[in-house]
Amino acid sequence: MRSMSSKQPPSSYEMRQSGWRTIRRVTPYIWPKDPKWVRIRVCLAMAALVLSKIIAVYTPVLYKGAVDHLAGEGVSTLALGAIGLTVAYGLARVATIGMQQLRDAIFAPVAQRALRQLALETFTHIHRLSMRYHITRKTGGLSRIIERGVKGVEFLLRFLIFSIGPLFLELFMVAVILAVLFDVSYLVVVVGTIAAYVLFTFTVTEWRVKLRRKMNEQDTDANQKAIDSLLNYETVKYFVAEDREAARYDVAMKGYAQAALKTAYSLAFLNFGQSLIITSGLVGVMVLAAIGVQNGALTVGDFVMVNAYMIQITVPLNFLGSVYREIRQSLVDMGEMFDLLEQPADVTDKADAKDLKVSEGAISLENLRFSYEPAREILKGVSMDVPGGQTVAIVGSTGSGKSTIGRLLFRFYDVTGGALKIDGQDLRDVTQKSLHHAIGVVPQDTVLFNDTIRYNIAYGRDGATQEQVEQAARDAQIHDFIVGLPDGYDTQVGERGLKLSGGEKQRVGIARTLLKNPPILLLDEATSALDTDTEQEIKEALSRAGQGRTVITIAHRLSTVAEADKIVVLEQGEIAEVGTHYALLEQNGRYAHLWHRQQSEQDAA
Repeated sequence: MRSMSSKQPPSSYEMRQSGWRTIRRVTPYIWPKDPKWVRIRVCLAMAALVLSKIIAVYTPVLYKGAVDHLAGEGVSTLALGAIGLTVAYGLARVATIGMQQLRDAIFAPVAQRALRQLALETFTHIHRLSMRYHITRKTGGLSRIIERGVKGVEFLLRFLIFSIGPLFLELFMVAVILAVLFDVSYLVVVVGTIAAYVLFTFTVTEWRVKLRRKMNEQDTDANQKAIDSLLNYETVKYFVAEDREAARYDVAMKGYAQAALKTAYSLAFLNFGQSLIITSGLVGVMVLAAIGVQNGALTVGDFVMVNAYMIQITVPLNFLGSVYREIRQSLVDMGEMFDLLEQPADVTDKADAKDLKVSEGAISLENLRFSYEPAREILKGVSMDVPGGQTVAIVGSTGSGKSTIGRLLFRFYDVTGGALKIDGQDLRDVTQKSLHHAIGVVPQDTVLFNDTIRYNIAYGRDGATQEQVEQAARDAQIHDFIVGLPDGYDTQVGERGLKLSGGEKQRVGIARTLLKNPPILLLDEATSALDTDTEQEIKEALSRAGQGRTVITIAHRLSTVAEADKIVVLEQGEIAEVGTHYALLEQNGRYAHLWHRQQSEQDAA
């Protein structure tokens, strides 16, 4: 998948289409069939909104009455007097604000429900996406897309529904009042001002959205570089690359700063143009009103009321520019998030997929073929059987396809030819969840959550008790180490488990897998990153872990698999040899060559 920065900037038509698509996607979250309370709250919020606008539009009439009464130019039809009308004017303003706050309070649960649903749906979908997708995306950029998308939804719900719609309702009501109470010329000036303002605002804002998109791309790039560098903290230190990383980050931030400056300059141009248009319209209407007062056709109160109406529509119009800009940007951010939601998963369950039933745990590879890319086949017709309850090791040189078999067994990828079965059931015909429940994996590098040792071991089984956690730790031969720590099982392991040594992390990972208690165990280079002494200790723990289970051991270091029931030697995606350790040594073939070479290297070390 291409990165965001490699895409061509969308045209205005594409942006409008994307905007409407995004609005259509959001609508079901704020107007769902169920639960009913959501629609009820939306209707009550809209009622409060309309009522607040009616009160807001009537407020200048009270202001006019008070001025006319004080100027002796008219008698109030409400017979409240100047003081009464002034008090009523104040109450009307308070009522307007009160209705707006009531509207927000009524709608808040609807907005929060929509945000929660969207965030959860996005989070869940990301976990459903296959490994092929995740290894091509950068975590920093992915998290920023989700963050901006969810914030965009919040902004859209708050301002599109309660700012843009109400603004045009208020403008329409004010225009009608000016046309009816005064003259059509007022309406012409007001409509002309609004039309010029909206056209100018939307045109400039569309241009600014492109600048903001560029700024977002630079922001994402800088964020990716920062997270990538921090995740590789040790590597940076090993190669004394702090200055290099800082320079690399600064280049990204320089691009962001340049894009941000263009955005700031364009904002200044937008604000000045809006003020010029609004002021011209205001002056035009006030000149007409002043002429009317001089001619005796209007009262001073009329002049004040016209001014109040113009100021009343000026404030939201000034707000329109920033709101429209943010709405357009929110639509862009949400569009990226919905693009993510529409990203299909490479590996999916069939409509009639059934749960995997494991009886013996026998695994069979039947003429298995697989390629990450069409032009380069990794596995070229591999066939082998792993009897239930036995340990089978898969060995070979780097790039021979060992780990690929492990990924296919866990169904991170689907085979491109042949079949992979457990107890006669093709993995493509069973649900992924049941398959994942049946297989426990101990990888080469166990990655832990930044939490306690207890949390990381208990992660193997949802709802595990402390006794079960401790028993798993004993079986993995790490319980005594844990209880010897000052905080015991409450010890924090740090990000990715960096506060623990490699052997300690590996034991925690084994304990976690033992707690899961799967019938099939996959050991993917589980000891290759450890020293010889630690390897021997981990081998004992792994030996216990494999008791009563079907075990597939993928290994580069042959000393770890000498006791396997069967050893399969892979070379360039094909099976070269099969047999026990001693039988393969007697054949004096590829396995024997690898064994003697590794023994020589170990002796030399």
